[in-house]
Amino acid sequence: MKIKCIVVDDEPIALQLLENYIKKIPYLDLRSLFLKPLDCVEYLKENCIDLIFLDIQMEDLNGFEMLELISHKPSVIITSGYDKYALRGYELNVDDYLLKPILFDRLVKAVDKVYNKLLNQFNLKSVDKQDYFFIKTELKLQKVFYDDILFIEGMGDYIKIVTKNEKILTLQHMKVLEELLPSNCFLRVHKSYIVAIDKIYNVEKNVINIGSYKIPISETYKKQFFDVLECRKLF
Repeated sequence: MKIKCIVVDDEPIALQLLENYIKKIPYLDLRSLFLKPLDCVEYLKENCIDLIFLDIQMEDLNGFEMLELISHKPSVIITSGYDKYALRGYELNVDDYLLKPILFDRLVKAVDKVYNKLLNQFNLKSVDKQDYFFIKTELKLQKVFYDDILFIEGMGDYIKIVTKNEKILTLQHMKVLEELLPSNCFLRVHKSYIVAIDKIYNVEKNVINIGSYKIPISETYKKQFFDVLECRKLF
């Protein structure tokens, strides 16, 4: 497995050092180097990567501010000359925090951590198709296979699960079900709708067609939805 990565640092010497280090690690695929964080933000609108090596104290936009502008966040390894940002970094769930001057063996340990995390995520995505969960209906507990689900609709305190063969009504909150579903297979597109990505037939303007069903995409979820489709090369 190759990890697609980029480096963001406003110091040319730091960029050069990280570039040299990255080229020595066979499972890293360096896609680009950025001296300006805003250039990186624009790049990420058109490109999907797995890992950012990110400096914090930069002109115009610091690293944390840059992360807030990214909708689909990859793994992040902070590379900073200051330890005062470490707590803030871990609050944002960065994968590691490297202090400059960065030693090669320390970088390798950080990258290995990310590699193992991404590998585990890949393995979870590769589980066989028998995955399922049980949902409580009015009279029984019903098994629902993930692969059978077309979409899920929120209806106040109830949720309607529309599958290939039936419609299942359950007393549940959308947020609970959203956290239960595999994020690589399902996507929230509206406050009232979650869709199975592989069941999408086409998208017309802001409407998803799944079979005979038409599902709206709200402005809140629009960018995330199209970012995911683009990252997966679905259009």
